[in-house]
Amino acid sequence: MSEEESAGESRARIVALVGGLFVVSAAAAAYEIAPASVTPLVRESLGIGPAAAGWLVSVMFATVTVTSLPAGVALDRVSVRLAVPAAVGALFLAGAWGYTAAAADAYWPLVASRVLGGLAYVVVWNAGATVVGVAVPGEMRATAVGAFTASAPAGFALGQFGAPLVADPLGWPAVLPATAALAVPGLVAFLVATRGQRFEVDADPPDRAAVRRLFLDRGAWTLSVLCFLAFSLYLFLNSWLPSYLVEEVGVSLAVGGLLTAVFPAVGIASRTMGGLVSDRLFGGRRRPVAVLAFALTAPAVAGFLLTTRIPLLVGLVVVAGAAVQLGIGLVFSYVVEVVPASVGTTAVSMLTAVGLFGAFVAPIGAGWVIGRAGYRPVFVVATVVAVLGILVALRAPEAG
Repeated sequence: MSEEESAGESRARIVALVGGLFVVSAAAAAYEIAPASVTPLVRESLGIGPAAAGWLVSVMFATVTVTSLPAGVALDRVSVRLAVPAAVGALFLAGAWGYTAAAADAYWPLVASRVLGGLAYVVVWNAGATVVGVAVPGEMRATAVGAFTASAPAGFALGQFGAPLVADPLGWPAVLPATAALAVPGLVAFLVATRGQRFEVDADPPDRAAVRRLFLDRGAWTLSVLCFLAFSLYLFLNSWLPSYLVEEVGVSLAVGGLLTAVFPAVGIASRTMGGLVSDRLFGGRRRPVAVLAFALTAPAVAGFLLTTRIPLLVGLVVVAGAAVQLGIGLVFSYVVEVVPASVGTTAVSMLTAVGLFGAFVAPIGAGWVIGRAGYRPVFVVATVVAVLGILVALRAPEAG
């Protein structure tokens, strides 16, 4: 085989690898968010209130927060070619179990099935971000990892849009196995792309001293804090923008939902752009993009304090959604580059745990503030969080 043919085969493998993991992760994200888009049907079927219905989504964030680090330590010791199919199998099982529980109106078994789905999701996410980071050459690494992280908003959009379409003829419980089944073509592509391949993440596992050094690494913790701040802003706006637009601006529920849907949707492009801007505009440097992400987010969030005009609000939603996800798409390649390769998956897992803890607590904390003081103070707090992100990003280590 000529050198040119070999390079072409390598590129095809990388495309299949990234694409396959993207599809698997998007399916898991669609499964994660799907109950949110059919909440009225869920509440009517199970006879539960809004808080109990909300936990069907929140319990997955809680599961990821608790299990991400142990999953990362395990992934540094297990071949990803075994871990990813196992996670997809767990996702299928969670979908089938959830369908059975929901059809029987059994709330707690349904919650338990969502916990299993959360375990599957954290393995897919951590393994995917790490494998893409080590499989793609350095000059395109951040772009590829950013593209992989775009699977989350893509899955959210797919789940929000597709779940009602499935629920209409088949009943809402069917959305659980249906979204899980979307992972099949991605798993096939992943297995084909990784046949006979060995990645650094499959190398000899780290010893306890290496893991201990990671947990004391200032750079890894700095990026984890950045991830916490970015996910806090992302989930605050995702959760409370619809209510704000309806209650404070006066739009209809349908218009509020449509405007809010723009917020995660722009992340499909901006999460990829974070790595592309870093690789091409800043010569592979990551810190400037992290600073830029929060520097754009802060005035966009503050803008909600200054206007209620719909055209301006649309612009603020687009800028805020693109900016905050610019940083989210970057940090998952960034962290792998500032720690030893032997603890790469553990570092991604630490980042995921800390980041999604922000995703878990931010909507709850924002609701507490809104309930006692209204929307203006919570947007002030969100602006302060974005400014804090700028300060933290300035202290982040440079990759390499």
